[in-house]
Amino acid sequence: MWVEIPAAEAGRQEPLRREQQRGPQHEVKPAASTDLQGESRAARITAKATSRTPRSGGTRVWDLSGVGGAARVEGEVRNTRDPSAWSSSRQGGSYKPKVKSSAAQRKSEGIVVAVRETTKNVSGAKGPCGEHGEREGKREGMTESHGRSNHPDRPAIDKVLRLQVRLGEAAKRQPGRRFHALYDRIWRGDVLREAWKRVKRNKGAAGVDGETIASIQQHGEERFLEEIQAVLRAGEYRPATVLRRYIPKADGRMRPLGIPTVRDRVVQMATKLILEPIFEANFEACSYGFRPRRNATQALEVLRKRADNHVFDADIRDFFGSLDHELLMKRLERRVSDRRVLRLVRQWLKAGVMDEGRETPTVAGVPQGGVISPLLSNIYLSYLDRVWMRQCAHLGELVRYADDFVVMSRTAKESEEAERRVRIILARLNLELHPEKTRRVDLSWGRQGFDFLGCHLRKRLSGPLWKKKRKRVYFLQRWPSQRSMKRVRQRVRDVTPRRVCHQEIREVIKAINPVVRGWGNYFRSGNASIQFDQIDAYVRRRLCKLKVASKGRHMRAGEAETWTRDYFERLGLHRLVGTVRYPEVVQC
Repeated sequence: MWVEIPAAEAGRQEPLRREQQRGPQHEVKPAASTDLQGESRAARITAKATSRTPRSGGTRVWDLSGVGGAARVEGEVRNTRDPSAWSSSRQGGSYKPKVKSSAAQRKSEGIVVAVRETTKNVSGAKGPCGEHGEREGKREGMTESHGRSNHPDRPAIDKVLRLQVRLGEAAKRQPGRRFHALYDRIWRGDVLREAWKRVKRNKGAAGVDGETIASIQQHGEERFLEEIQAVLRAGEYRPATVLRRYIPKADGRMRPLGIPTVRDRVVQMATKLILEPIFEANFEACSYGFRPRRNATQALEVLRKRADNHVFDADIRDFFGSLDHELLMKRLERRVSDRRVLRLVRQWLKAGVMDEGRETPTVAGVPQGGVISPLLSNIYLSYLDRVWMRQCAHLGELVRYADDFVVMSRTAKESEEAERRVRIILARLNLELHPEKTRRVDLSWGRQGFDFLGCHLRKRLSGPLWKKKRKRVYFLQRWPSQRSMKRVRQRVRDVTPRRVCHQEIREVIKAINPVVRGWGNYFRSGNASIQFDQIDAYVRRRLCKLKVASKGRHMRAGEAETWTRDYFERLGLHRLVGTVRYPEVVQC
């Protein structure tokens, strides 16, 4: 867009700062003065025709239009010998060309300047000509994402992530600080939208109110979040009763789960987004369960690299059902002083359980299935981690994943002392070890092994070293446990019942692949080649049974022999054999 500065605004220029003013007797060099130079006839005619006021305060004012006129005005101003006029030969003048002169000088000289309008500029940024944009950029939570002004290709920084980083840094700088203004962050629009996005990604069943994620999407997500925000802001939020459901365990027993409503899950997720970075600053490195940037593979790798011979395999009896509410609240109050946030957590702990139509109050424990329950369990057991790292670390390596943990020691005596110390620490938390699942294991010479996080860990003799150097060297290896093998076979049977024999075999393979691929991705960092081959063979047998049932009496002789592993792989079946990778490669 071209903007012409009116010539009426041209006048006497103020001298630049730290610049010596020239008096009226300033002498202009003859070579620079245009009085000694001839003007063209066309220029003189144009000047006479367009001149309105020959003199205005000792300065000629010209009203010329166009680039040619602007250049003419510039030449005439230099010939007026006015004290404020700049001489082209002056040593103290601007060394830059006139095209790149300051904006004020261009305005006084009446030069036509090209101005580019700035749109969607970052707040406080300048335009291409040095002016501030008329419309400043704005980011509202998660609704819109803009690139950075200096790097348009880079995405904008997430405001929720930036808030979490600031909270985490403040908690690390001041280990004893108690945060008091957190409730207002929970009901922020961008925080609630991020919480809803994560709840929607995790899916999950409906609670006691029967409201599902699909129904919320149908009636409007923004309206749903606005209602939650209004209730939280007014302080009228009350959680609903938790729905009790049971799922089978590997040993045949039933595991109780607590399913909150979708609305309560969103509020719990928003609270977790705010509280998690604060308590992460105090968690020890020996904890790996339900923490950002930590996983079960890292915990298993710590044991593999240490590879001591004595292990204390511990399991807490009914941890999620026997967690002491008062002790948990005291641990929360050490870092949080906002009473409204503490009241939120206490309401979830006392919400009650709906089991087969009968509501019962909750006296102890946290619902195993709630969004915020893993964080609360880590806060509760962080006392065990801290005491062990400060007072008992010389007895062995503690590796904890939620309520399941092991201690790896060098000698049997250290393992016994570790068990005694653990029992004392858990007694302070009103917890006790499970008598059947807790035991001490001797790994030397590959005599015994133990199960941890779905894997069976045992030492094996290194074959290459024995063949080459006749040395007995044992390495700690891991592979899927018998329970894990049994569980994946059951899941394969669930997606390949006999009634799906008339479906297209490619559709059945599409249902099998997520089960097999997900299971294999977890165990591929160990020594699971034999187990992977067994599962591949089992999947092939299940698919062959479906093909036989589909053919029936129309099956030809020898046709089943063509249904090999390669045959099903050509149809898209995922293959586990050959996917084992080193742990360092998997983590990268």
